Amino acid sequence: MAWKKFSGELIQNPIMDEVERAIEREYHLGNKLKVCIGTDSQVKGNIIDFATVIVFLREKKGAFMFIQQERSTKKMSIKERMLSEVQKSIETAYSLCDLLDLYDVDLEVHADINTNPMFKSNQALHEAMGYILSMGFVFKAKPEAFASSTCANKMVQ
Repeated sequence: MAWKKFSGELIQNPIMDEVERAIEREYHLGNKLKVCIGTDSQVKGNIIDFATVIVFLREKKGAFMFIQQERSTKKMSIKERMLSEVQKSIETAYSLCDLLDLYDVDLEVHADINTNPMFKSNQALHEAMGYILSMGFVFKAKPEAFASSTCANKMVQ
């Protein structure tokens, strides 16, 4: 799966190399970073579009992100789709966590799941939270899960 920058420019190098380059560049500029990873999906007929984002927050200086988009034709229940989003975020977080630890960059995994039981996505909340926390990651759900519910959401519409 190819990653790209927000500008649409394809990232040619392995994502791990690109993330390390970004961290080093930001540290040389004196910026403290935090990384938030999230995935969102959108059903369009028989197709589900997924977008996973790696959001780099610069303390008091804005943010930038890398994006990976994917398309599936597999039929899924809402719960299965929410847990697929979480799986994609966890895979990305897991692949980067040693690198982020090396540079002392905080990491959060954001789930596009509503904490309000009135919403359908809520039926996946406990499994998603347990999955993310059991992997040792910091978990955020809506309304605090901006990486998935705002950043990734913009990439699947």
